[in-house]
Amino acid sequence: MAGWRGSRSRLGGDADGTPMVERISSTRTVRLGRVQPQAPGHRTVFCNDREANALAKFKGNSVSTTKYDVLTFLPKGLFEQFRRVANLYFLMISILSCTPVSPVSPITNVLPLTMVLLVSLIKEAWEDWKRFQNDMAINNSSIDVLQDQKWVSVPWKKLQVGDIIRVKQDEYFPADILFLASTNPDGVCYVETANLDGETNLKIRKALEKTWDFVAPDKVSEFKGEVQCEQPNNSLYTFTGNLIIQKQILPLSPNQILLRGCSLRNTEFIVGAVIFTGHETKVMMNAMKIPSKRSTLEKKLDKLILTLFCVLFCMCLLGAIGSGVFINRKYYYLRFENTKNSDAQFNPDNRFAVAALTMFTLITLYSPIIPISLYVSVEMIKFIQSTQFINNDLRMYHFESNTPASARTSNLNEELGQVEYIFSDKTGTLTRNLMEFFKCSIGGEIYGTGISEIEIGTAQRNGMNVEVQKSSDAEHEKGFNFDDARLLRGAWRNETNPDLCKEFFRCLAICHTVLPEGEDSPEKIRYQAASPDEAALVTAAKNFGFFFFKRTPTMIYVRESHVEKMGKVDDVPYEILNVLEFNSTRKRQSVVCRYPNGRLVLYCKGADTVIYERLADRDNDLKRISREHLEQFGAAGLRTLCLAYRDLSSEAYESWNEKFIQAKSSLRDREKKLDEVAELIEKDLVLIGCTAIEDKLQEGVPSCIETLSKAGIKIWVLTGDKMETAINIAYACKLINNSMKQFIISSETDAIREVEDRGDQVELARYMKESVKNELKKCYEEALQYLRTASETKLALVIDGKCLMYALDPSLRVMLLNLSLNCSAVVCCRVSPLQKAQVTSLVKKGAKRITLSIGDGANDVSMIQAAHVGVGISGQEGMQAVMASDFAIAQFSFLTDLLLVHGRWSYLRICKVVTYFFYKNLMFTLTQFWFTFHTGFSGQRFYDDWFQSLYNVIFTASPVIVLGIFEKDVNASLSKKYPELYKEGIRNTFFKWRVIAIWAFFAIYQSLVFYHFVTDSSSTGMNKAGKMFGLWDVSTTAFTCVVVTVNLRLLMMSNTITRWHHITVGGSILSWFLFVFIYSGIVLPKDQENIYFVIYVLMSTLYFYLMLLLVPVAALLCDFLYQGIQRWFFPYDYQIVQEIHRHEPDSSTVGLLEIGNKLTPDEARSYAIMQLPGQKSKHTGFAFDSPGYESFFASQAGVFVPQKAWDVARRASMRSRPKTPRKN
Repeated sequence: MAGWRGSRSRLGGDADGTPMVERISSTRTVRLGRVQPQAPGHRTVFCNDREANALAKFKGNSVSTTKYDVLTFLPKGLFEQFRRVANLYFLMISILSCTPVSPVSPITNVLPLTMVLLVSLIKEAWEDWKRFQNDMAINNSSIDVLQDQKWVSVPWKKLQVGDIIRVKQDEYFPADILFLASTNPDGVCYVETANLDGETNLKIRKALEKTWDFVAPDKVSEFKGEVQCEQPNNSLYTFTGNLIIQKQILPLSPNQILLRGCSLRNTEFIVGAVIFTGHETKVMMNAMKIPSKRSTLEKKLDKLILTLFCVLFCMCLLGAIGSGVFINRKYYYLRFENTKNSDAQFNPDNRFAVAALTMFTLITLYSPIIPISLYVSVEMIKFIQSTQFINNDLRMYHFESNTPASARTSNLNEELGQVEYIFSDKTGTLTRNLMEFFKCSIGGEIYGTGISEIEIGTAQRNGMNVEVQKSSDAEHEKGFNFDDARLLRGAWRNETNPDLCKEFFRCLAICHTVLPEGEDSPEKIRYQAASPDEAALVTAAKNFGFFFFKRTPTMIYVRESHVEKMGKVDDVPYEILNVLEFNSTRKRQSVVCRYPNGRLVLYCKGADTVIYERLADRDNDLKRISREHLEQFGAAGLRTLCLAYRDLSSEAYESWNEKFIQAKSSLRDREKKLDEVAELIEKDLVLIGCTAIEDKLQEGVPSCIETLSKAGIKIWVLTGDKMETAINIAYACKLINNSMKQFIISSETDAIREVEDRGDQVELARYMKESVKNELKKCYEEALQYLRTASETKLALVIDGKCLMYALDPSLRVMLLNLSLNCSAVVCCRVSPLQKAQVTSLVKKGAKRITLSIGDGANDVSMIQAAHVGVGISGQEGMQAVMASDFAIAQFSFLTDLLLVHGRWSYLRICKVVTYFFYKNLMFTLTQFWFTFHTGFSGQRFYDDWFQSLYNVIFTASPVIVLGIFEKDVNASLSKKYPELYKEGIRNTFFKWRVIAIWAFFAIYQSLVFYHFVTDSSSTGMNKAGKMFGLWDVSTTAFTCVVVTVNLRLLMMSNTITRWHHITVGGSILSWFLFVFIYSGIVLPKDQENIYFVIYVLMSTLYFYLMLLLVPVAALLCDFLYQGIQRWFFPYDYQIVQEIHRHEPDSSTVGLLEIGNKLTPDEARSYAIMQLPGQKSKHTGFAFDSPGYESFFASQAGVFVPQKAWDVARRASMRSRPKTPRKN
């Protein structure tokens, strides 16, 4: 073990090697002693000392994502299967069929159940095997570990907490490690976190200065540090800990932690110490399954199954009572007289026992009324709909980002066809999230002459025609679309406030966390930013002559032009002393920097509300004018930030910095303490001005919203933007128009501001609650008046976050719900992520309407998971929303195809499949039920055991799957041309109890036709030998008619008939005849030779052919008449559309997706890349709910594909392999 530990002497020990025993105090000086028991609140890791860490018994680095092992597979797998009520029911039936009371052979029920369970278990085993193989590949990946003062390659699974490891460029980090040193100067490295959060921009990580030298193996072996840190948790963006080295406590932050699953970029190698391993790493602790969702239709299906249970119970109860009444000694020919040896079920002396035992007999006899293959068939249909139709639809393929649509679960396909409320984020969802610096205000003067999309839309709304003219001087590059010669090329020196302009530009160039990449020339440099806003601001500074080109952990270098005099360019280094980072609570970011001349400045940028609260009490005119400019920018739909600064004295800074370091070293509530310390310095700020960034609408958003509104879908926009911005965006995307009556509930009123100025928070809360209550009441009464007048006026509600907070109070939320449900559009401004989820849940649970949430960022995850259906947009803000979603698309406008085409088709298909299953099983069981009345309720079966077993599994199985895959009432273009068709799904037109009752009526009618036509006509019939037809002759004839009729009925209900319909319907009927020919020719034991030679005898008679022709016609006649009358006099909406376009040829490929658009060679090549092996879920080991490893399998094929953050735990840890160079 010496190789792992290096020298045995411990820091702080006595000369004789006896270690000191001292507890770590809160002071900065510390002595390390022998290993102490692990405190429950934090863990202690001894770096480069395996023996010391062994006492703590940390988990190993091997990971397992499998559900089963060899011993638990069968019991656990069966337990999972029998959690389904239907499977449990069939298990009970199978057990009953093995008892003497069963009239059927056990094989009748055991075989179908066994087949269903076998298929499910094989699927589970295959999925788990793929998981196991993936785990083995990950665990056996190699990494360099320090042993005996040299680097030795070992598998990931053998890593232990405290080991010192070396990670090379482009390799993945095998565990959560403490970053000690790198080959880059100043101890920095670059990390790509795409596998964690989908963000492809590089992040900078910075080692502590004390550990920069630990690069060479001989030097690293001397490292003996102790890490005290938080216990393992799933927070990817926080870390609290201290490194104790050479009697010093050094605070650790997320900047020094490299997480498993991230990869090293632009760095030859780094050295680190393992902190968390295996299942305790943050990425593995985040590998939680998305909350399971079940569709509304599936829940109603459960109610239908429960109804069938009740019907079954009533049928059995009726038969049981009948048997108890019927049994009597007078029927001497049935031999009831020998009571001593007679079966208890046929003992006339104990009628109660007879009834009870007959009850169990009939339960097994009527068990096919519950379709055993329903769940398997529906699951298969949904899976094919998702993987083959939704995932492969070129109409939802985004060429620019090379992103197809992705159904991340197949459970909710039909839910897409019933959505009534859509909750949408704004930035990145309705807009492109491609930010461009557009305007600014400096010292009370507005700069920038451009006209935004929203302003153009507003002007058009007011009947004005606006022409956008660009000056020849206009600068335009990605992130910068600014047109005003007064600030460009040093012209700002001639303005009335050049010093303030200089502060403005320096604030843009210094106050950020952007990383420069590439050559340090303005044309070739690339900026890696945490958000598009930051990149746009730094790009703006570059264009104004303040070019940020280099960053180290402690310095920022800016190439400043025209500062001293026109044409002069200087490279100025600014020392970064502290960075107070942005978060959703602070809503601002600050940097403390030191100029080369020693000047200390705090630059701060953030939301106007937070910056204005912290301004010094002076320059009130500038504040007022700037606020007006902010409102003007907001009205133009621009995103605004305020910029401010503060000069610091050395004494004040040193005093504050001590508190900052102390807060940064705290192991408890570090974030809270840092925020409190930041408040001490972020005050008395001087306002510089504000920026205005344009985020343009995505292509097709207005027409998409207009189409969805026509479809009966109500759209709510939930955004963190100001009210003016949100309203103008709503106008621009046609969510709101001038013909609507708008209700605005805002906290920005004079009365509320007056109460705010008093500073009494209790009084403010009471007043605001009362004010919101009165506003809600007033708006609701006004809305009712509009609705009572039956006018065409639509209503719209706009409410801000502060008012929403009180409106969501239990005492007011019902009033809010009633008002908002009567509005066609709702806009919620300044809302937090939590409020987004609360609003979604309010409609979902309060109104019991089907909801869909769509967003693109981490702040939308709670909203996405709260809705019935969550849709993630793979945009500029990473993949957090996509990873939490049920469906992923690249553009908001793709919702039209996802809902109006695929959603509506899926709903229609599943409704037809379920009702068809219900019909065919009820009809089949009722023929047996009618026969019971002619058998003295004895439980004598009508059909042969094998007929009953294979009815659902073979003879009627495949056509219904084809129906569920290919059925469509109108094609995709008509679905979008007539969006009103979607309302049928919202109203649940095709799965109401009325529809089920109609199917039940036809099932009863047809069962009576089958039974009585066949039995009554056969009473005088004879075969060629002159013998009367027996039970098995009659039942075989009846069963043949049932199979033929049920399959033909499926064709009658199909709107689209493809060759697959003909193949499966014909094949099902043919399979019946093949089976019965073979089965009738086999000699079986005496008690099973029921239908030996029966079919051959029947087919030699005219009677059989007459029955085969007349009975199905008679059975389907009623259906035919009903369908005709219904279509002519009470048509569905889709039937009207069919009639309008009945003479138009369907140009789509039969049975396949309609792809009307022609692809360019580049688009075709791009789409082909997405079809590489591994894109389909078969490579993931998940049959129904996991997308593939597109980028991984593409990289193996030597093709570049953007990273997709699917399946965090496994893909994040995927083994690194050498990259194949791309060919130009």
